[in-house]
Amino acid sequence: MEPFTVTQWAVVILVFVLGLFLGGAMFASRKWKRRYRDEAARREELEAENARLHRDAREMETLRGAAARSPARDPHERGPL
Repeated sequence: MEPFTVTQWAVVILVFVLGLFLGGAMFASRKWKRRYRDEAARREELEAENARLHRDAREMETLRGAAARSPARDPHERGPL
């Protein structure tokens, strides 16, 4: 088999560039942009919820530690009303 000629390489490169251009044009449609923005907004919501849950968990851990350090009480003893 003989090697590619310069003309054949030029055609291969042009077809590759055309494929990149058409692929980019197809994926740059509004549908993909909208999906990307929806996904980014959802990710931000999840990150905010995750931060809130971590904050709540730290608060619960602090309260749990404070309860563990408090003196033991009789469970039937009534506290001040």
